[in-house]
Amino acid sequence: MAEATTSAQKRWELENNVQPADEVQGFFRYNQAEQQAIQQQKPWSKDPHLFKHVRISALALLKMAMHAKSGGNLEIMGMLQGKVHQDTFIVIDVFALPVEGTETRVNAQAEAYEYIVDFAETGKKVGRLENMIGWYHSHPGYGCWLSGIDVGTQATQQMYQEPFLAIVIDPHRTIAAGKVEIGAFRTYPEGYKPPDAAPSEYQTIPLNKIEDFGVHSDRYYPLDISYFKSSLDSYMLDLLWNKYWVNTLSSSPLLGTRDLRTGQIADIAEKLEQAETQLSHSGRTGRFAGPMDRRPHDKDNQLLKICRDSAKMSVEQVKGISSQVIKDTIFNSSSMSGPQSGLPDAAALVQQAIQASPDVLVEPMQE
Repeated sequence: MAEATTSAQKRWELENNVQPADEVQGFFRYNQAEQQAIQQQKPWSKDPHLFKHVRISALALLKMAMHAKSGGNLEIMGMLQGKVHQDTFIVIDVFALPVEGTETRVNAQAEAYEYIVDFAETGKKVGRLENMIGWYHSHPGYGCWLSGIDVGTQATQQMYQEPFLAIVIDPHRTIAAGKVEIGAFRTYPEGYKPPDAAPSEYQTIPLNKIEDFGVHSDRYYPLDISYFKSSLDSYMLDLLWNKYWVNTLSSSPLLGTRDLRTGQIADIAEKLEQAETQLSHSGRTGRFAGPMDRRPHDKDNQLLKICRDSAKMSVEQVKGISSQVIKDTIFNSSSMSGPQSGLPDAAALVQQAIQASPDVLVEPMQE
């Protein structure tokens, strides 16, 4: 049991690149005078792109992931506690908020704001001096980015509660990918024109969210995220894994992401139909258009994105099958599988899936 617990914990830390930091003890020392000096200087008012990094404790990451998963298809919301140092947010802890969520938004009412105040005051009494430095919420199944409502919320908070950070977690894709799907963002001031940013990591956006994603994508920017753990984090993680290792071992990403996969397949089908319609329309009008009016690159780019979406989904599906193969190999004896039992060989299923489309699984993901 101890070996299984340790193995599961180490895999989670490896998948999410949780590193023990040498300077981690300094993260937990709160210098009130230093933080007040930063508040008075307001360096972010001179440089809208001041903050570039986020350091998140392993315990805070796990709490956010578990909270997001508990919401299922409904969005959840919580607050971040920590401090800032130079161009970095340091998230020490998080706590959930009693809010009403739907599948597309989460609303913080007066009860939530009272809860925040009470929580902060209680924390100060027991020596937890960290300030509220941001908020987090979930996007179940549709990626880590800021919607129009999210941009408005974050921009308002940055006007009155700087420094402030927004974190988004996708619990469904976290289960599918085997690591926490997370993003950290800050908005630009009103009227600020950001410079041309380097292309960010590609992510799948559902067809019904693409318009909202594209309209507001130039009003915020992502921050680089890394994780750390202290000796206290290690102790708390050991307690959690000792309690939940059976659930971790018995869970199946194939079963837990059935609704997500169904929605992704339907979304890809809609995108293909849309691309086919546009291609057929351009084919009818192309002979009347001049060379400068023809933009095949846009169509190719759209099809490339569809291929990437399909490849990413296929890779995650094969990964889920592979985990089942490993469990089958470890826990089922040879008499329980094979030709005599009439049950399909799990390893053969994985091999067939990989041989069916090796190029689709590898090529689109290289760029």
